Amino acid sequence: MMTTTEQLYQLYLQHSVISTDTRKIGSGSLFFALKGDKFDANTFAKQAIEAGAAYAIIDNPEYQLGERYLLVDDVLTTLQDLARHHRRQLQIPVVGLTGTNGKTTTKELINAVLSQHFKTQATQGNLNNHIGVPLTILTIDATHEAAVIEMGANHQKEIELLCSIAQPSHGMITNVGKAHLEGFGGVEGVKKGKGELYDFLAPQPPKGGAFEKQDRIAFINSDDAVLMEMADARHLHHVVYYGTQDIDNLISGEIIENAPLLTIQWTNNTTGQTYTVKTQLTGAYNLNNILAAISIGTYFKLSAKEINAGIEGYQPKNNRSQIVQTATNTLICDYYNANPSSMMVAIENIGKIDAKRKVLILGDMFELGDESPAEHLIVIQKALDTPVDERIFIGKDFPAAAKSMNHQPSAIDHFYLTAEDAIAGLKKNPIKNSTILIKGSRGMALERLVELF
Repeated sequence: MMTTTEQLYQLYLQHSVISTDTRKIGSGSLFFALKGDKFDANTFAKQAIEAGAAYAIIDNPEYQLGERYLLVDDVLTTLQDLARHHRRQLQIPVVGLTGTNGKTTTKELINAVLSQHFKTQATQGNLNNHIGVPLTILTIDATHEAAVIEMGANHQKEIELLCSIAQPSHGMITNVGKAHLEGFGGVEGVKKGKGELYDFLAPQPPKGGAFEKQDRIAFINSDDAVLMEMADARHLHHVVYYGTQDIDNLISGEIIENAPLLTIQWTNNTTGQTYTVKTQLTGAYNLNNILAAISIGTYFKLSAKEINAGIEGYQPKNNRSQIVQTATNTLICDYYNANPSSMMVAIENIGKIDAKRKVLILGDMFELGDESPAEHLIVIQKALDTPVDERIFIGKDFPAAAKSMNHQPSAIDHFYLTAEDAIAGLKKNPIKNSTILIKGSRGMALERLVELF
């Protein structure tokens, strides 16, 4: 007999810890036997029970060895349905966010701010996909007062699925840019895919006629023409704006120092009060992420003191705009991921930073499909136009792009096909007394360079 979602939910209320890895079985947990490209966790169900799981949820009857082995049609779908059902029981604000760049940093900032006043739950790390989102929803319990859910995607209809699970009451798209172009089918595909969050937030017309009223709130950067256009096309009714201008924005702000850590001045345009906050973030592009968190904190009636405490206390990690100070250099470690949009703003930022000597180290960008040669060419041109003292390009795509533009490397330009080649070159010609941006796709593993500086 198949186990229903309602039956499983009653067991979840007694065993609220979810396990998907037999190496990390929680005592008394529910083990979900998920499948992967190279494994079928049905084969580990018995091991999970022996390790302390209360029940194992499986979708292969061959592994049903007793009453504690619960058979379902599909384990992944069941996990998502369970999370969807649990979400419907929660009467708390759930902030859902997506975007091409900055969504993890923005999620962390929002969580840091809201945590000053509420008990919050947020996506851990970047567990933002069709498995990570339901797992996060299922960690929310009756003690939580707010949640922040990050939603990632590399193809259309994925955000739609994640919204159906997380059912955000409040939402935000950080931006729409050039990432996962291959999966989305180009920039317009990215807009459509990310816009699925706005689709969820928009009032839905009932069968009878006029739009029904909804309380779902969208937070939108009014400086971003693309987001404004996307929102207008969906007739969003409940919108809170933020940006750099005073007019029509709940919150506005600007950078007053970037050396390389940011100091921000922001204004609550309802009260007219202005405040200053020193951050542990670098990168002018993080201004929008910070203002997003401030706008949400303000909307939820946090005091300026609470908001600033959250912003000031947030320290970036996971190699996202992370400052590392060595004996001789200042490193901007931003090699968790890279795409054309994030590359451009990172390069632009180091051009604006107040530093005596600047170095660019850029690694290839992945998942760009047929657009890869053109996008690497644009990044090289941006790098060449930026005032720095040394440029290092790593990977096969950058030299190919440089060759296509007939670029003759100057004394400050260096091209390496692999990170190993770059390491060898940097050992022969060490960099000292510099501010260094290290930026590239995760697959380039540029963290191996850090010890050289």
